[in-house]
Order: sequence, then C-alpha cells, then structure tokens
Amino acid sequence: MLQIYCGDGKGKTTAALGLAVRAAGNGMRVHFVQFLKGAPTSELEILKKIPEITVLRCDRDYGFTFQMNDETKARLTERHNQMLSEAMGNVYQGKTDMLVLDEFFAAYHCNLFDRELATRLVFGIHNKTELVLTGRNPEPQFIELADYVSEIKAIKHPYQNGISARAGIEY
Repeated sequence: MLQIYCGDGKGKTTAALGLAVRAAGNGMRVHFVQFLKGAPTSELEILKKIPEITVLRCDRDYGFTFQMNDETKARLTERHNQMLSEAMGNVYQGKTDMLVLDEFFAAYHCNLFDRELATRLVFGIHNKTELVLTGRNPEPQFIELADYVSEIKAIKHPYQNGISARAGIEY
C-alpha cells in the first residue's frame, strides 16, 4: 500500500521512522531514502543498529534550497537521481519490503530529481512493496493513488518563539 505523511507540522519523518522500525521488528527489509538531508541526525544512530533497515541519503549537507545556487542544485539533483535509481533497483530485485521516500514532495516540488522517474517509481511499485512518502503539499495524483493519507498540522511550534532545533528532538 501507499502511505503519505504530509502537512506543515512536525512529525512526518518521525512517523515514517516509526513505521520503518515496526516493519524491521517484523523481519521486513526496509530501505529508508532521505532526500534533501545530509547532515547528521540522531535517528541515524539507532537505524545503523537495525540490520533490516538500510538508509540512503545525500552524500553531504547541501543546505536549504533557497540558499542553493544552480551548480549546487545540479549536484543535488544528480545525487537524488542516483538514490531513486538505487531504490527502484532494490524494489525490482525483490530486496525491499518497505520503501520510505522521506521529503519526497519537497524534492518533487523543487525539481530536485527526475520527476518522471519518481512518478514512475511510485506508480510502478505501490502494489509490489509498502511505500511511504513524506513531505508538504503532495500532488493530487499521489493523494488519489494513496491508501493512507495523514496530514500533520502545525498548531504551535517552539521555533515560533525563537527556539532552535534540538538534538534528539528535531534532529
């Protein structure tokens, strides 16, 4: 089935991580692909200890999209396309029971991967493996295809009061 965690609230990646851990606990092979993320995060430390979970992410921190120049965006797009191709290969080779594409919609909206390849991946595998997509503002075609759609709405966040992201909580 296809699951989507979207909205402007905190917790989309956290929900996907919870699903990945649950699936791994049941012996499922999970590939967790993180677009736009290359900086160290706390969840990676625990995921490294779970042999059923493979994490594929950016080779470095590229920063925020609004800070990137064209050259940086081109390098990031190339890396994202490699990640998509690897994920697709793992699914079609039967190596993946659950595929998580974290920040899929942000990369999609910013054209930071081959959108045709990404769409083909989503529409081509949703009946072969459990597929989880996260991010803000999913396109209607993905909502229509999805079996689960959960919207996480921001009502209040410490950032609004000038409190920066905290290790172990936000990253």
